[in-house]
Amino acid sequence: MPEQHPNGTDAETQVCVSTSFNTNLSNTPDNRYLMPVPSLLSSTMLRPSCGLLLIAALSQCTSSANSERNTQAPPAVTQFNQDWQFVRDVDTTVTASLFAKTGSTAQWAPVSLPHTPRIEPVVTEQQQWQGISFYRKFFRVPAAGPGSRVAIEFGAAMHTADVYLNGQNLQRHVGGYLPFTVDISRQAKYGEENVLLVRLNNQDSPVVPPGKPLKGLDFNFYGGLYRPARLILSDPLHIANAVQANRVAGGGLLLHYENVSPQSATLHLQTDLQNDAPQAQTALVRTVLLNEKGQEVARTTSEAASVAPGASSQIKQQLSIAQPQLWSPDQPYLYRAVVEVLRDGKVVDRQETTTGVRSIRFAAKTFTLNGQPLRLRGTNRHQEYPYLGYAISDNAQYRDAWKIKDAGFNFVRCSHYPPSEAFLQACDELGLLVMDSAPGWQFFGNAEFQKNSLQDIRDMVRRDRNHPSIVLWEAALNESDMAKPFMEAAHKAVHEELPFAEGVYSCGWLDYAYDVFIPARQHLKAPDYFNKYAKDKPLFLCEYGDWEYYAHNAGFNQTAFSGLKESERTSRQLRGQGERALTQQALNFQEAHNDNFRGPAVGDANWLMFDYKRGYAPDIESSGVSDIFRLPKFAYYFYQSQNGPVEGRNGFGKPMVYIANYWQPTSSKQVVVYSNCDEIELQLNGKPVARQRPDATKFADRLAHAPFTFTVPAFAPGTLKAVAYRNGKSAATAERRTPGAAHHLQLRYDRSGRDAGRQDVLFVYAEVVDVNGTVLPEATNSIRFALKGEGELIGDNPVRAEAGIATVLVKTGLEKGTLQLTATGDGLTDATLKIETK
Repeated sequence: MPEQHPNGTDAETQVCVSTSFNTNLSNTPDNRYLMPVPSLLSSTMLRPSCGLLLIAALSQCTSSANSERNTQAPPAVTQFNQDWQFVRDVDTTVTASLFAKTGSTAQWAPVSLPHTPRIEPVVTEQQQWQGISFYRKFFRVPAAGPGSRVAIEFGAAMHTADVYLNGQNLQRHVGGYLPFTVDISRQAKYGEENVLLVRLNNQDSPVVPPGKPLKGLDFNFYGGLYRPARLILSDPLHIANAVQANRVAGGGLLLHYENVSPQSATLHLQTDLQNDAPQAQTALVRTVLLNEKGQEVARTTSEAASVAPGASSQIKQQLSIAQPQLWSPDQPYLYRAVVEVLRDGKVVDRQETTTGVRSIRFAAKTFTLNGQPLRLRGTNRHQEYPYLGYAISDNAQYRDAWKIKDAGFNFVRCSHYPPSEAFLQACDELGLLVMDSAPGWQFFGNAEFQKNSLQDIRDMVRRDRNHPSIVLWEAALNESDMAKPFMEAAHKAVHEELPFAEGVYSCGWLDYAYDVFIPARQHLKAPDYFNKYAKDKPLFLCEYGDWEYYAHNAGFNQTAFSGLKESERTSRQLRGQGERALTQQALNFQEAHNDNFRGPAVGDANWLMFDYKRGYAPDIESSGVSDIFRLPKFAYYFYQSQNGPVEGRNGFGKPMVYIANYWQPTSSKQVVVYSNCDEIELQLNGKPVARQRPDATKFADRLAHAPFTFTVPAFAPGTLKAVAYRNGKSAATAERRTPGAAHHLQLRYDRSGRDAGRQDVLFVYAEVVDVNGTVLPEATNSIRFALKGEGELIGDNPVRAEAGIATVLVKTGLEKGTLQLTATGDGLTDATLKIETK
């Protein structure tokens, strides 16, 4: 590999690749470490009219399916996810045979992106697969080249990618969580077939963050090209991609708001133009801001600017917004900024990004949003799915965000790495505040590792900087013994990339250098933890509710804990471990969350939202408020009760009530009910048990909405009903029926704000129910699934039900249509479900 500059480009040539128009992403992926790729220096320009012609040519020449194309121009963009081939566990040497359609001994399997190298079992005594794998794709580009720029964008690849085109090594990208782009303008054979080869290595590496070997890591880093890819044809004069440009506070679009109020706001927008043509180009930038109805709110056009050959130019603009709709968790209003680059009166590049008008401020003891104090009520999220690891659809990313919002949280920490852009876009749309996190956990490596980590921090900020949801940048290696110079450099990197006087906050788990201190609650001992933190610095508790109970250090509820077994007192409880275990987990979270209000913290984030798998243990880490299949536990509804009741625009935070009890002979007569209302009346078989106000205990005295605990004198089979009252009026109801004998199955799939789409990944749940449709919470029947239509069953089949529900993953096909899923079980009436993909 040739010598490289610190910014990742080779010593002779810095290559800049076009960004693309995409209505779903605020920035487009780009490359990080470049090997020499000579710039395309052609006088042939891609005009807007040519863009449409090129898309037509792409539809005939590429092997990507028509249904994936984005026909907006310019630039011409086609999804690049179909007709890939994959092989692993073969000779890792790159030879000519890997580029040949015939004659190779490798058994290539047809795959589509996103893709994972191996379907992993939910629970295994072996670690996830690690090794070297190959992806390749045969494709064509229009014969009209090489006048335009041609690039391939990868959303992410785990974690070291060597990319070849037609046998030539083009570049290496290091890092598994952020995007990169491969420019193929010079090497592509226009009008002929090309073969792209990606050699991927996800083996342990001490220089690639997170750096720690998988066998000692608290999460898994799955392999594969696990995020989407795109093929782009664009003009040599284009909006530079923020990551690929590798310029401090440069590249792409950079948005920032000042003087935000309900009366007005000022949007400062910087557009970074790159000219890779052999002569100077004169262009101007036109920006239009649209509201959610598509109506124009503001417009500005820059003066004409000349951009020298091989150079860049940053165009700064300012727009005034009268009476803006301010973005907040309850009202996540998004505008659209449309930025066009014009040369000789014609559009040669165009980008569109959603944007939210808001202001933030962290101070000691207070976080304010749009000038109003707001308590951050958060959780942590790992992005993995069972079986598929990281290779999930954008819809699946959205559903995860929807569940976090539905569970009552207004904040999510992206532990312990940057998430997909689709997840962040969902947070923008749904109203979730975000801590974006650099890859790292309990490992601090050598100089090369630190260099790569600092580059990760910069690339993370460059990719994600325009999301209104992001309020904190975790520019630290979680629970790692970082050197002070590294922390200083990481903090500085955030502020260099976002050089604004207000509204930019770095954070780290050590109380040094960073703007906001984010320790885990268990980093100090009971009973005070961080409640006596006295420094004049914002404090946010980024983890709580798991380790302090797992390690028997809760310090408060010792009387209740004294009779519990070790396995009973922990927050690590699988959904199938039963009512008592789920009640204990919810109580642990309640107690810890309540106690966090006693100190100066501006908010907290529990550990965690979803159960997940670890590199160092064969079992599932089960302290999630939902299980690994995204099925809620009791604690989910405790947190849901802490939200609202509010009139949120997305329907979250409405009056709710939930009975945390299965009401069967073994159930506790102490019935806990969660609600965000004032009073609850509990009824048994239509007769009142009691009507009560919320609990008044030291474990609930700081909560927005304490639980309601009822004592039922004696068990009687039938129906428990909770009626929630708000201001004296019935606002919500919930029921629990005593389950009878298993009778039949009923099927449903998890929508969570998104119906089934093409190439989607769906959780389908088969519930074991009695004749009345009540789920049997202790059923463990073996259930078999069968699928008809264009789709694929992923995972164990048959699979045993856990707490009465058996789960399978369904991967939908490329075309829209109907899938028919059937579930069968011995002694149970079958169930059939039709899924329409759109």
